[in-house]
Amino acid sequence: MDSVILKPGKDKAVRNRHHWIFSGAVQTLPDFENGSLLAVRSATGDILGHAYFNRASSIIGRMVSFGKTPPEDAIRQSLERAVSLRRRFFDPAVTSAYRLVNAEGDVLPGLIADIYGDVLVLQVATLGMDKLKPFVLDLLVTGLKPRSVYEKSDLPARREEGLADFEGTLHGEPVDRVRILEEGLPFLVDIVHSQKTGFYLDQREMRKLARDFARGRRVLNAFSYTGAFSVYALKGGAVRADSVDSSESAIALAQENFELNGLPADAGVFFTADVFQFLRDPALDYDFIILDPPAFAKRKTDVVQACRGYKDINRLAIQKVRPQGLVMTFSCSHFVDEKLFQQVVFQAAGEAGRRVRIIQRHRQALDHPVNIFHPETEYLKGFLLYVD
Repeated sequence: MDSVILKPGKDKAVRNRHHWIFSGAVQTLPDFENGSLLAVRSATGDILGHAYFNRASSIIGRMVSFGKTPPEDAIRQSLERAVSLRRRFFDPAVTSAYRLVNAEGDVLPGLIADIYGDVLVLQVATLGMDKLKPFVLDLLVTGLKPRSVYEKSDLPARREEGLADFEGTLHGEPVDRVRILEEGLPFLVDIVHSQKTGFYLDQREMRKLARDFARGRRVLNAFSYTGAFSVYALKGGAVRADSVDSSESAIALAQENFELNGLPADAGVFFTADVFQFLRDPALDYDFIILDPPAFAKRKTDVVQACRGYKDINRLAIQKVRPQGLVMTFSCSHFVDEKLFQQVVFQAAGEAGRRVRIIQRHRQALDHPVNIFHPETEYLKGFLLYVD
């Protein structure tokens, strides 16, 4: 296999098992087709591992193996370890939906794989992983025997890689919807007409936290999507849980999820509305507001504008929540780290003129592991705020 040679002193990150290689670290490249697997060597010729490379990307190489392990063997082993981790922690009779592969978090850069019962949904973010897809798909189908495998690769990162978006059934029968269990609660997931892969699996632990604090409270679930936080809150004893989202289809599915969980018709009101405008309504009467917006910063250049948006919705929620109320707030923008997000919430609290304390921080869902050697895997952060 042809080799990429790194510059002297530029191999430290790879030796420390970080997956990304930037073009400035490369001394020589062989002639290769973008997306190809190549050996990676130090300036002195030591084999460091194998990566796929793409000259069109700002991250020119992404490691799939370290040391002398052949790349195909390393990918197979990484998939096996990923499956083993989830099987240790999830009983399908209680929770049948979880993230099976979390990209670099499972040593498989460019690959997301989510399980929804007997349906597997993939997202492929890079050209190199796209070329490896037949190999990976064969391993997944052989090992898991899913009824269906659907790819939902509509990611901004693909444009940087020179890839068009792609959606479609890769294996088995076409499936539009599937019924799942999470913590024993049933939900309908729209695989095809959904955001991300269908369900926000990364918020499982925070939904449980919301359930624990909901008793006796009037809850507003803002950016509610298909209503999972609302269902958890009501199962935790909330007096009511209203849901607001700009998507009519999401609100319709949220209503179905209420019915599926046997919740009474008067358990909550569903609003199809812009959350920013909804929060400006002077008549709001809630003592627990949940803010789980989409990523406001999808590129580094979006950060300033994103922080304005985060400050606006948090200021409004902190202003409007009743005394001794709770605000659970999140950012899933990779480019807004926890320190910056806390600063934004601090500014929002100051402008709201309320006394605010953090009583809980985001609890990472264990099926979204963060690779200790690749901390960029972490993206979701949040706070549970107590507002006097």
